[in-house]
Amino acid sequence: MKFLGLLFLLFTGFFFIPAHSQDTFSIVAVDSITGEVGSAGASCVDLFNTGFTDDSFLGELFPGVGAINSQAYYLPANQANARARMQAGDSPSEIIEWLQANDVEGRPQFRQYGIVAMVNGSPQSAGHTGASTDDYKNHLLGPNYAIQGNILLGQEVLDSMEARFVREEGDLACKLMAALQGANMVGADTRCSSNGSSSLFAFVKVAKPDDSFGQPSFKVSVRTRNGARIEPIDSLQSKFDAVHNCKTSGSTGLNLSNPNIRIFPNPVEGQLNLELEHENHEDLVYQLYDITGKMMIQDDFMNNTRLDFSSLNKGAYFLKITNGDQVHFSKVIKN
Repeated sequence: MKFLGLLFLLFTGFFFIPAHSQDTFSIVAVDSITGEVGSAGASCVDLFNTGFTDDSFLGELFPGVGAINSQAYYLPANQANARARMQAGDSPSEIIEWLQANDVEGRPQFRQYGIVAMVNGSPQSAGHTGASTDDYKNHLLGPNYAIQGNILLGQEVLDSMEARFVREEGDLACKLMAALQGANMVGADTRCSSNGSSSLFAFVKVAKPDDSFGQPSFKVSVRTRNGARIEPIDSLQSKFDAVHNCKTSGSTGLNLSNPNIRIFPNPVEGQLNLELEHENHEDLVYQLYDITGKMMIQDDFMNNTRLDFSSLNKGAYFLKITNGDQVHFSKVIKN
C-alpha cells in the first residue's frame, strides 16, 4: 500500500509538495489606509517538478477584506475551507480555530497558516504553527501582518522579515518585497543550503479594494530550478523594480482635486492645521492612522480643523480625507 501511494505521488508530480512543508517563509498583510491586501512568500520547492502553474498559489487575496497563506504539508482542501470561512465573514482568529477543528485529514498539527483581515474598520491578524511542522518553525503577528515559516535556518529569518517590513516606508507592495529581502540569506529554507540560495521560488502580490478575486492588480513571481544556484529573491527584486518604484510609492499617491487642502506644519509637534482653499467641504470625512494602520481619530472635516498631536508618540502617521469616491492621503511626521 505504501508503495502504491508513492507511485501515485510520483506520477502526479506532487511528491515533493505533500511530503514537505511549504511555503517555507511567507507574509500576509493589509493596509487599512488604502484598503490593499497582500501576500508574499518563498520556498525551496522546485515548482518545475510540480503541477502548479501559479507561483503564488498558496496565498489568497480577498480584495478589500484580507489575505490567507496556507502552508506546511499543504492541502488544497484546507485552503478551500479557509477561503470559505473568510468569504463567510469570519475573523482571522475564528478562521484559525475552525481550521484546527476541521482539518481535512485530522492533522492540524502539521499545518501552518497566516491570516489578516479588516474587522469593523481595524486590522486583525492570526497565525497557526502546528507542533509537528518541520523545524525550525514559528510565526510572528503584528497589528496588520502575519509572518510564518518552517524548515527555517532559525528565528533570525522571521525577525529579519518583520524588521524590514516595519521599516519600509513605501506602499504595501514595497513593504512585502522588503520583508522577502529580510529572508535573503543562504539556507533561509535549510533545504536550499546546497543550492547557495534562500529558496527556489518567490512571489509578491497585492490586490486593491476594487480588484476581482483571483485577479490582483499587482503580481510578480520567479521560479528557479534546483541546482541552478540562482537567488530567486534577487531575481524577483529585479522584476519588481522594473514595474514598481518604491522611492515614490508611499501612501500619498492619491489626491483630491477639489477642494485644495493645506496641512501644516509638517513635521508637527503640537497642533496640526487642516485648511481648505475653497469653502465647499460638504461630505468630507477625515481619519488619522498610526504606522500600523490603527485608526486613531475619525470625524467630519470642517474648515480650519485642528488636530492635537502633543500626546501622540513620535513617528509617522497617515491622514486620510475622503469626499465620495475621491481620496487624499498625507503622511504626517510627529517630532
